[in-house]
Amino acid sequence: MNRSGHPSNPTTTVSPFRLLLEINALSLGRKVLALRQKSRLWVGVIGVFLVGYAVMAYALFHQGLQFLSRFPGLGGLLVERLIFLLFACLFGLLLLSNLIISYSNFFRNRESEFLLPLPIPPEVIFRWKFIESVLLASWAFLFLIAPLLLAYGRVSRVDWHFYPITGFLVTLFIVLPGVAGSGFSLLLARYLDRRLFQSLLLSGLTLLIGFFFWRTQPTVVTEEMLLENRVLVVIDRLLDNTRIVQFPFLPSYWLSSAMQNWIEGAFRSAVFYGGVLLSYTLFFGLVAMTRFGAVLYEAASCVRSRGSILGHWKWLQRFNRSAGKAASDRSLLERCVEAIPGLPGDVGTILVKDIRVFWRDTTQWGQTLMLFGLLTVYLMNLRNFSRQSDSAFWVAITSFLNLGACSLNLATITTRFVFPQFSLEGRRVWLMGLAPLGLARVVLWKFITASVLTGILTLSLTLLSCQMLHLDAAHTVYFAIAICVMTLVLNALCVGLGTLYPNFAETNPGKIVSGFGGTFCLVLSFVYILGSVLLLAFGSPWGWRGEEPDSLRAGITGVLFAFISLATGGIPLRLALHRARTMEL
Repeated sequence: MNRSGHPSNPTTTVSPFRLLLEINALSLGRKVLALRQKSRLWVGVIGVFLVGYAVMAYALFHQGLQFLSRFPGLGGLLVERLIFLLFACLFGLLLLSNLIISYSNFFRNRESEFLLPLPIPPEVIFRWKFIESVLLASWAFLFLIAPLLLAYGRVSRVDWHFYPITGFLVTLFIVLPGVAGSGFSLLLARYLDRRLFQSLLLSGLTLLIGFFFWRTQPTVVTEEMLLENRVLVVIDRLLDNTRIVQFPFLPSYWLSSAMQNWIEGAFRSAVFYGGVLLSYTLFFGLVAMTRFGAVLYEAASCVRSRGSILGHWKWLQRFNRSAGKAASDRSLLERCVEAIPGLPGDVGTILVKDIRVFWRDTTQWGQTLMLFGLLTVYLMNLRNFSRQSDSAFWVAITSFLNLGACSLNLATITTRFVFPQFSLEGRRVWLMGLAPLGLARVVLWKFITASVLTGILTLSLTLLSCQMLHLDAAHTVYFAIAICVMTLVLNALCVGLGTLYPNFAETNPGKIVSGFGGTFCLVLSFVYILGSVLLLAFGSPWGWRGEEPDSLRAGITGVLFAFISLATGGIPLRLALHRARTMEL
């Protein structure tokens, strides 16, 4: 019945896709309006962090591009090659991000589990989850490159129309890795338990890694290059490894070429490359929107019905049978945890539970694999910096930049995986509070376990990077001690703030980290790392240019670093333990 009392038209229906868009847009609008009811400290921290990053990134990019452009005859070539390299790397990162987020969004999401049994076509569900996945995977990309594009336009002195055209091209660009990532996620979900698919996937990854190692070998400077009088020829040979990013069939090549031609005034060429990008985006976007959804329901059924993805391999079957005969009542994970010396049995049970929760969450271990891949790329390129080891200035610069990179990686791991651990106990946290183990002891052991695991990873990374930089034993020990202290501090900060600002109603670790506590923890971690690296660099016993060591300055900065570290990590952990003892369950 309508408002006038007449029966409504039953044939008038609302599109399910439109209904999903309206509901989620309304939910997003209410979340934005709810910011007024949140803490002013939370809004202030977020605002200062975003504005501070944008201003600092713009200043750094502007200074760097101006420095490169000052080289007569070479500045344009270097800046152009850097733009091509930047968007090629970002395309690869967007592809990995879309793959992980799409898989979790399609098959490990509460909303997807609710929508799939409803009388809604799978194509409609795929369209909405595809749009959501692309937005989730790309918003950080857009936020990161906005200051770079603004600085690039200012240095190149472009007209105002460069910015809207570039924004439109970047919007088209992010669709293609979204289509590829969603397609790969459907393939993984549908065929990951097939032995042939696993063999092909492993072979493909091996070939890709081998090709990457082969293409990234450093260029050897020969006598012929030294005798070459044409500077551009020498530079082009030195940049030979970057030619792969100028492959004409890469979407990053179309975007970069369109930007370069628009800046140079070659509008026809810019329109051509923009049209190529537009046509591929429209074609593959249409294919994804109309064809990929037909596979969604079948892929979701395979994910929920399969057991072990390695169950077809005979060696694993023999291993499982032998393990079952050895101890039928305990799993391999439990036996490994029990073998840890000095670990109490009740704490071991909590550790087994946390490992199983981590492994069952595809998003978490998928992001871990992506992080290890980035670390591998970082270590592979680190060997190129060892060629300047004869200069004391470059040794100091590269060694402390390496310390900053290792500590930032540590902050990423602790904020993403350690901070949500207490909140992931959920509404059943009262069980631990009433158990003989005690909630305070659970928090303490979470800190110890996280410190040991992240410490092993970060210390190994630091020692390996120091060896690749050809640092002596004194430098290696100095940085190893610094990274161990920072490991304890960052883990104590994440465990402490995670206990002080829990979110037991949320089961998604990513959304837990996105709250006030996670944002505050991330900002404090970055501030602590920046201050610590600058302080240790200022008080370095070896100086910057090989001058005489200043033991007094090194001692003062060491004591100050220890005091700041104790306050940054000790205060939140102490407050968290007190909160755990007095928490009402």
